[in-house]
Amino acid sequence: MAFGRLERSQESKPMSDINVTPLVDVMLVLVVIFILTAPLLASAIRLDLPRTDGAQPGAAVEKPVTVAIDAAGKIYLNDDALEPQALGDRLRQIASQRVDSEVQLRADTTVPYGRVVELMGELNKAGLHRIAFVTEPVTKPVTKSAAKPVVEKP
Repeated sequence: MAFGRLERSQESKPMSDINVTPLVDVMLVLVVIFILTAPLLASAIRLDLPRTDGAQPGAAVEKPVTVAIDAAGKIYLNDDALEPQALGDRLRQIASQRVDSEVQLRADTTVPYGRVVELMGELNKAGLHRIAFVTEPVTKPVTKSAAKPVVEKP
């Protein structure tokens, strides 16, 4: 059984051209992937986050550090009012005494988000990187259909 000649004739020379069809196919697939994923990478996404009662209390932490900001912008560290200048020093002192301590951050709903981020930056500069946001669960109003009817006895 012969499948072909072992020797080459002068007419059949090796092909030196590159077949670009598979290359074009791969490039078209990559372009489609990038077109589909590019909108997902946009950083300017507007979010309207819902309120939920699904927040679960975290694990019990041994004496966490609590930082609170009230509606007037006053900062409280472990229920003690502080001036903004003294906050950094106190946070560094706490971070040096208790390594890997958790900070529970409480902020009033009227406090601007930028102020909360500034406070988080102060916490990170001091070396406190474990920050927990404390929230209140949403209370559901009682509707008439959910309330039990009152039956008066004569």
